[in-house]
Amino acid sequence: MRVQADRVSVTGPHGTLLSPTSLTVSHGELAIVHGEPGVGVTAFGLALAGRLKPATGTVTVEGGDPRKVVAIVDSPGVSEPDDALSLQVVVGEELELAKRPANKAAVASWLAEHDAAAFATTRFENIAAVTRTRLLTELAAGREGVGVLVLDTPDRHTSDVDSWTRLAREHAERGLAVIVLTATTPVSALPARPALCGALEQPDPVRCAPIEPPAEPDDTEVTEKTSGDQE
Repeated sequence: MRVQADRVSVTGPHGTLLSPTSLTVSHGELAIVHGEPGVGVTAFGLALAGRLKPATGTVTVEGGDPRKVVAIVDSPGVSEPDDALSLQVVVGEELELAKRPANKAAVASWLAEHDAAAFATTRFENIAAVTRTRLLTELAAGREGVGVLVLDTPDRHTSDVDSWTRLAREHAERGLAVIVLTATTPVSALPARPALCGALEQPDPVRCAPIEPPAEPDDTEVTEKTSGDQE
């Protein structure tokens, strides 16, 4: 699984939201992207997820339709939950979106499995930032076919960089391609040199999962092909 943005720009009703930006991230890798606070960095995430058509450039996703294999997590004004809803309602809606069982028993089971049963009836706006990002990311990663996660500005909820960095690394270690969009955290405080919105030359993503060696050829098939050639 790999997602590649080649000179992607986005325009809005009042002008440019995102200047041409390039980025390539493969399975098992983590890329941190930094942009100015505002809609530009989110526009990049939506373009990667096939939710917004670029004005220029292309987004290529190996492995399927971007809208199905790229999940954008907690995007402001797009996929962020309604703060007035309880956690159990948010989880139920996300499970239903993923076409998984979403009845009361299924929601209770999911919350218990993810150590969040105690917060079932808590309004989402009162869920701690670390827990919020962790649960929404787990829900997105659990959707069938998802191979790329885009965490949209988790730093807008907390100054605890380590919390979302650790979470992103864990999912990359499981083999997903993970992109974290940031805006309010100073570049100097980020855990790795970030890719920048508006740049074409970017640092390599951080490799979190080992690269799988190529499959060895089947000896039987090789022998059969060789025999056939000799005939």
